[in-house]
Amino acid sequence: MERNIRIVALGNELLAGVGDSRALGWFGRVMSKTHDDRHRLQHYVLAMPGEGTEALSHRWRQEAMPRFSQETENYLVLGLNDSDGENTGSSARSRLNLANVLDRATQENIKTFVVGPLPGLDAERNQRVSELNAAYQDVATRRSHYYVDTCTPLIQHSQWRADLAANDGVPGQAGYGLIAWLVLHRGWYDWLGMEEPLA
Repeated sequence: MERNIRIVALGNELLAGVGDSRALGWFGRVMSKTHDDRHRLQHYVLAMPGEGTEALSHRWRQEAMPRFSQETENYLVLGLNDSDGENTGSSARSRLNLANVLDRATQENIKTFVVGPLPGLDAERNQRVSELNAAYQDVATRRSHYYVDTCTPLIQHSQWRADLAANDGVPGQAGYGLIAWLVLHRGWYDWLGMEEPLA
């Protein structure tokens, strides 16, 4: 039976692949591996530079809901970052913002997949990223949503750090490939109710 699936992805500029010479970013790479001839799959990227959870919580319904339909299975991807750590210094407001988005999405029967903030090269900043990552993960898992921790596996990853250093602090092809691999192997296919490809 053919399924009609729509995926809307919201997040900051990295969601749109800024710094990627192939212009795919991690989301484009993930979607290229999600193709299935048995299903009709549509995806829409709604990126906003520098966006934190407060701005995300205010705009997600206005921009995402018109792209969903009562005739489709509706899925929401949230690509989070550490902007909140720079602006508030506390994870309490960030937790609440994410919780509000997840709770409302659940009420709307939208399945949500959360990708946590990415580490950089600065140790002090990475401490904030780690704290936000733990807060976001707690909020998502308490609500039984899929959450991908990108911070822990990448923070000391030599290829990740080399790619950032070579690209003015943003991922290049190698970095986006690493993010995509984590997403694909941390529940992506289960979330969509699809079989994982053998290769």
